Amino acid sequence: RQGCIERFLSGPGMQADYERATGRVRQPAEIVTDAEAGDPAARDTLVRYQQRMARALASVVNILDPDVIVLGGGMSNVASLYEHVPALWAPFVFAAGDAAPVGTRLVRARHGDASGVRGAAWLWPAESP
Repeated sequence: RQGCIERFLSGPGMQADYERATGRVRQPAEIVTDAEAGDPAARDTLVRYQQRMARALASVVNILDPDVIVLGGGMSNVASLYEHVPALWAPFVFAAGDAAPVGTRLVRARHGDASGVRGAAWLWPAESP
């Protein structure tokens, strides 16, 4: 589909953004590593990714007011998301401000990027004797 958030907030979305900006193909993990090493194009890609995630999750906070948002999947391994995204979402959250800071926390899934698969396995029916 075009325009859905998954097109932007997934590993392939980051990869496509980097390719549009640079004309080069890199895997998301390589882009993040390059960004952390100071590569300007990779850093810009990571910043755009974080800004998009902040805006998207601000909508979730505005609608549901969750205590916590848990990230899963491959992009949940990007450590900088947990610091930068909450700092970036405040301008887009209705209740944000000095008097009412955003109380929602952004955390990594307990079992990492395989949490979704683990959860699905729990739903598998037990074999009958």
